[in-house]
Amino acid sequence: MSAPIEIEFETEEEGALAAAGGTVVVLALGPDALTPAAAAADAAMGGGLTRAVAAAEWKGKPGDLIRFPAPAGLAADALLLVSLGAEPSVEDARKAGGAVSAAVSGKAAKKGISVFAGGTGEPGIAAALAFGMALRAYGFDVYKTGEDEKTERGEVRLYADAPEKVSRAARDDMAVAEGVFFTRDLVNEPANVLGTEEFAARLAAMGELGLEVEILEEADLKSLGMRALLGVGEGSCQPSKVVVMSWKGGGDEAPIALVGKGVVFDTGGISLKPAGGMEEMTMDMGGAGLVAGVMRALALRGAKANVVGLVGLVENMPDGKAQRPGDIVKSMKGDTIEVINTDAEGRLVLADVLWYAQERFKPAVMMNFATLTGAMIIALGHQYAGYFANDDAFADEFGAAAKAAGEKAWRLPMDPAFDKQIKSRLADIKNTGGRPAGSITAAQFLKRFVKDEVPWIHVDIAGVALMSEATDLAPRGATGWGVRAVDALVKGREKG
Repeated sequence: MSAPIEIEFETEEEGALAAAGGTVVVLALGPDALTPAAAAADAAMGGGLTRAVAAAEWKGKPGDLIRFPAPAGLAADALLLVSLGAEPSVEDARKAGGAVSAAVSGKAAKKGISVFAGGTGEPGIAAALAFGMALRAYGFDVYKTGEDEKTERGEVRLYADAPEKVSRAARDDMAVAEGVFFTRDLVNEPANVLGTEEFAARLAAMGELGLEVEILEEADLKSLGMRALLGVGEGSCQPSKVVVMSWKGGGDEAPIALVGKGVVFDTGGISLKPAGGMEEMTMDMGGAGLVAGVMRALALRGAKANVVGLVGLVENMPDGKAQRPGDIVKSMKGDTIEVINTDAEGRLVLADVLWYAQERFKPAVMMNFATLTGAMIIALGHQYAGYFANDDAFADEFGAAAKAAGEKAWRLPMDPAFDKQIKSRLADIKNTGGRPAGSITAAQFLKRFVKDEVPWIHVDIAGVALMSEATDLAPRGATGWGVRAVDALVKGREKG
């Protein structure tokens, strides 16, 4: 898997700035305030830095950057002046770190980066700067054959006022970064590589980290009565599976349950999708990828919490054996579902896994994640994930965690009035209610498989799991959205 860059945290010794090779990074606090290292670089450059700032359209906003090639008086190949903003927040520092990694690539990245972060305030700011650098320094080049296209990075050093404190503050962040990278790798993989068997094998390998991993095969799922999930995969040669990952770091307390939709490729089934853009349906396992990344991060940082992650792995293909529109299937809960559209398959997968999670693990709270509806992209574009909840306090808790992590999420309404759209003439419920409020009716469908006493959140990540353009903290492609937010929620519940 792709590994985050390793960052060494050190105390700045006299002469370190002048002697540093590769790319040197110095920082500004707003439009005209330089940190000590930036002021020293300016002096070495004969005031060239301040003159360039005055001449450029420099506003000093977080992430603003100016590049100076071959700076006079320094051994570096290039110097970057990067702004943290006048009163930097953790989010500002992450954005600045992301700007550094985005600006240093190719041969320059191989020569290494030295970041001089002294004078930036609390250790948390320097740690957030490092976290932003790590997140943005991702590249998925497994299938690139040209050497120039490979993502290689040299040594990265961050000089800080209290490097030990910064290193401690950054420790958990780097575990989370590895979880994010794991999610990105899974979402970026093509479906001819990452089928249900390979996906399950990659999750099973996380047993080496201390996770307990169990794989339920089709025979197990049939015995449990998961006919809704199994129906989705009937047209595929890939066997359907459910993978259960358990992290037990919280004593005897009831676990947090995380459930992910893992459709490794979604053609739409008999309700076939249009050809244009179908290649992106390799990302329809983004919810399962998110859950897997969270579980990896929790294990790596030794979270003091009990968390169980469950993912339903299927492939939705058209075939002589495939599920048809008009079919009626019986869920594990016992409710019957009329399949109106085979492209509304993710909710069928989640219905059975949600019920299984509750029956087996009796969770304290439960969340599910899925690239569920195109309607979510219409509602919130590619900026926000949408979420739905049956419990206001839990909804507020997740909203606060997502905000602290810098991941945008917006709560949408639920209301029994929408249930009439998914009322079936022939069965207990139908799997789609048409175009109006499509994301809400999907949430109302899932709510039917959640027990009243279980606080629950459904997160639709259809618009944020894969981006066509780079963001502040991720290159183009899979984002790993949600790993940071969910880890923050779990951390907020940890004791001791």
